[in-house]
Amino acid sequence: MAASTHEVTNQAPPLVAYDVFAADRALAEAVERHLAPDLLDDVRDELSLLGRTAGSAQAQEWGVLANENPPKLRTHDRYGHRVDEVEFHPSWHRLLGKGVSAGMTAAWSRPGGHVRRAASFVVWTQVEAGHGCPLSMTHAAVPALRTDPALAAEWEPRLTSMVYDQGVRPAAQKSGVLFGMGMTEKQGGSDVRANTTSARPLAEDGTYELTGHKWFCSAPMSDGFLVLAQAPGGLTCFLVPRVLEDGTRNVFRIQRLKDKLGNRSNASSEVEFDGTWARRVGDEGRGVRTIIEMVAITRVDCVLGAASAMRQAVAQAVHHCTYREAFGGKLIDKPLMRNVLADLALESEAATTLALRLAAAYDDGSEQERAFLRLAVPTAKYWVTKRCTPMVAEALECLGGNGYVEESGMPRLLRESPLNSIWEGAGNVQALDVLRALQREPQALNAVLMEVGQARGADHRLDGAIKNLLTELADLDGIEARARRLVERLALVLQGSLLVRYAPPEVADAFCASRLGGDWGTAFGTLPHTLDLAAVVERARPVG
Repeated sequence: MAASTHEVTNQAPPLVAYDVFAADRALAEAVERHLAPDLLDDVRDELSLLGRTAGSAQAQEWGVLANENPPKLRTHDRYGHRVDEVEFHPSWHRLLGKGVSAGMTAAWSRPGGHVRRAASFVVWTQVEAGHGCPLSMTHAAVPALRTDPALAAEWEPRLTSMVYDQGVRPAAQKSGVLFGMGMTEKQGGSDVRANTTSARPLAEDGTYELTGHKWFCSAPMSDGFLVLAQAPGGLTCFLVPRVLEDGTRNVFRIQRLKDKLGNRSNASSEVEFDGTWARRVGDEGRGVRTIIEMVAITRVDCVLGAASAMRQAVAQAVHHCTYREAFGGKLIDKPLMRNVLADLALESEAATTLALRLAAAYDDGSEQERAFLRLAVPTAKYWVTKRCTPMVAEALECLGGNGYVEESGMPRLLRESPLNSIWEGAGNVQALDVLRALQREPQALNAVLMEVGQARGADHRLDGAIKNLLTELADLDGIEARARRLVERLALVLQGSLLVRYAPPEVADAFCASRLGGDWGTAFGTLPHTLDLAAVVERARPVG
């Protein structure tokens, strides 16, 4: 018998059967830092349980199946009746159900809710990112509805429920509901004031009939939607229930599902309103102000989603290089590869640390923290989401040809990586929002500078970067054209101040030397060779 030529050697084992939360030291330390001591033990247990589920072979298979079997639109039933339903693979429902039961829509009703939810979101969406969209929309709808106490009293208990109750039924008959959002129209994009969907008042106070088309409607299988439309008094926010109280289906015509680059397990749609019943949320003409808090919170979720993708990319790259041998040794021990991995790890830790700081500000809720969020949210949204795609691409390259194969999971991660930069306003929208905050709300800049100032004197490179930032902020000449550079510097100073205060010395030193000290190349893997790169990589290792 001839000897077999197919002997598998020098391949990294699957990254499976591990605790995604506990293995992420930056995340675990941020949770410990931002939560009250009396909550810590229970929350750590809760997150480790979720982390072990996320690291299981079963959950990872759910993620694969949800992406291999994208949702399907069913516009009519067998008799020709319009139903406008979206059908998902069972794995999607398992992922979404776990997200709901883990409290990812319940932050508003739990102590330390935003920090524990943020950590859960980072952990669980590493399995599969698409189902994070309805979790995010549902979570973010609460503050918008609170502008109308009667609506909030009716809907908030359903939105914050930890029970996943799928099916098209009146919301009052369900144990928990999900929300979507429809703001974007084809002629306006981010310029929502150009929306043409109209709202005609009905006889019952606060009720309207909507007519128009939404170019992007998130999570069209949801129980309710927050949308913007032009009422007699101007652009206004409305709640559109999927099913009316008497059990009849509202007019919610799903014209098609978008064929997207990534996020394929999630349904994004175009919808048509034609005499669609809606309830006004807030006053007429105040639609943007009503929904702006929802937008701010979903922007935080963009930061969390990017941080999640970055962490998973680093974990896969470090894991692969721990086992893969080339040129006489393990890849992880090669100085140049170690430099690349350390650089990726720095980017991931800085993103996670900043994301959890935003969540902690929401839990605090003070005037000072609200001012901090006004500037820090668009700054973080711009920078962290911008860094995600090149970072994931570099992590994929660490796996070589193996990373280019679908089975590695890296191509799916790469396709997903640009989404959070685009969703809820692309880069220019965020940069311009930062300028608005700087020009109109001086308390926002003061709050951020107070945050950054807590690290002054701890690292000369950070001190220099703060001084340069203040000089640039004082120069108003051509500020819009250089807004991206300004926001980038603001984000790096904010991340640097957090790492100097909270990260191990080797992490803070490497970040300040590269991102703030000017000794940084244009590609990952260009850190100064004199740094303790081995310690930075070891900290990022997903399993021992």
